[in-house]
Amino acid sequence: LRMYALTTHGTQTVHDACFLPGDWLVFGAETRGLPPELRETFAPAQQLRLPMVPGQRSLNLSNAVAVTVFEAWRQNSFMAAPAPQA
Repeated sequence: LRMYALTTHGTQTVHDACFLPGDWLVFGAETRGLPPELRETFAPAQQLRLPMVPGQRSLNLSNAVAVTVFEAWRQNSFMAAPAPQA
């Protein structure tokens, strides 16, 4: 199980990460992000950010989730989730 924290304090971008099926993405509140005490439990390489133009506000939470999940899906060749077992 691999987990990544999405934060404006991230040390690498979501495009630098190598996502694998089963990875978990942790997002914080839209206005405050992840609490520092939670963010600090992630190793620097597990703290990801979205690339932004300097001085611009970050994306809202739903857009940040969409961009990040799409990047993880793209890296995995748009692999479909396995069908549930009956």
